[in-house]
Amino acid sequence: MTEKDSAFLREHIWNDFCEREKKNEKRIEETEQNEMCFGDVKMRYGISVNGEPDKNGYPLYIALHGGGHSDTPDINNQQWEHMKIYYRDSVKNGVYVACRGVRDTWDTHANPESFPLYDELITNMVLFKNVDPNRVYIMGFSAGGDGVYLTTPKMADRFAAANMSAGCPNNTKLDNLRNMAFIIQAGERDYFFRRNELIAEYDEYLTSLSKQYGGYVHEANIHFDKAHNFRDNDSSFTPRAVIKNNAAWLKNGDREYIEKDVNAVTFLSKHTRNPYPDRVVWNLSYRSPLRKTDTFYWLGADKDVTSGEVVVSYNRDKCEITVEKATASAFSVYYNEKMFAAEPKVVIKAENVKVVKNDYRPEEIAIETCEKNCDFNYIFTGRIDFER
Repeated sequence: MTEKDSAFLREHIWNDFCEREKKNEKRIEETEQNEMCFGDVKMRYGISVNGEPDKNGYPLYIALHGGGHSDTPDINNQQWEHMKIYYRDSVKNGVYVACRGVRDTWDTHANPESFPLYDELITNMVLFKNVDPNRVYIMGFSAGGDGVYLTTPKMADRFAAANMSAGCPNNTKLDNLRNMAFIIQAGERDYFFRRNELIAEYDEYLTSLSKQYGGYVHEANIHFDKAHNFRDNDSSFTPRAVIKNNAAWLKNGDREYIEKDVNAVTFLSKHTRNPYPDRVVWNLSYRSPLRKTDTFYWLGADKDVTSGEVVVSYNRDKCEITVEKATASAFSVYYNEKMFAAEPKVVIKAENVKVVKNDYRPEEIAIETCEKNCDFNYIFTGRIDFER
């Protein structure tokens, strides 16, 4: 099979998937009702379509409201209504979707069912709203910021970039964000849960990860003299005052500030997802067992592998895979013609792991990964299985 044949196969399988799923009554009803169900919960959403698509379609902006734990739905409903318009006018061209948290819990946007519902939402938007899967963004404020912190490590491969405003990371590790751009923001006087100080600490943390592995494009804004609320949604894109040096502010109380455009949409819209980054860092502690997929970018692992870390890179020109680190018990490397030539004789560089299977069944693997991932970019034609 040539590279041209591989590309044709993937496109053919994707077109068949789209033709079938656009007739799927469940998906049609979900899109018409702006509501999706998983088990005993439902995710409702408001939607606005602004401007015109470009040749690749519309970007998609998923927005998560504030609120959180409540004995009644009133607070979260109120915050959801506000989020329907909060970032909307900053989106000049795109599909803007404001999701209602699935339960009235502190992690309203990161319940176990939330993650497969985000997958379903993205797929429906690609199928019915002409969304570009490589320009899907997620953003949230307060409890919505918590949701962004908690969601992105589990499914960073679905997003090009994310904005976290006024939330708390809840000790979340961000190893998996190497290939997803990330902006974090909080008010200087937002002392609750140390949200303000955590911006500086996570800024340093992401910088250290970048020095170790490359990537981890990020921005961290501490809004000068602001408490919990600040303007990260000003559709006039007026510059705002933020601390100039986060580390000096945290260590010495240096409050010198600069002015810059802090609008979340400004940052997000600069970034496009690369589905085939040359290196993937995957902490398998951050997975969602309810999702259909068992892959992360071009890596994969059985659902029962829920611990360990894998760092793998590839070189297309050399047709080479390098396993840099592997503490997970087992994992796989998937590939297609975007990564290697068809039927590649891949050179594998690895220590402390062994290849247990080199599986090249283009049509079968392509169909399988299409059904699991529901994303043209994550349709693969080959797989190499490793064990430690």
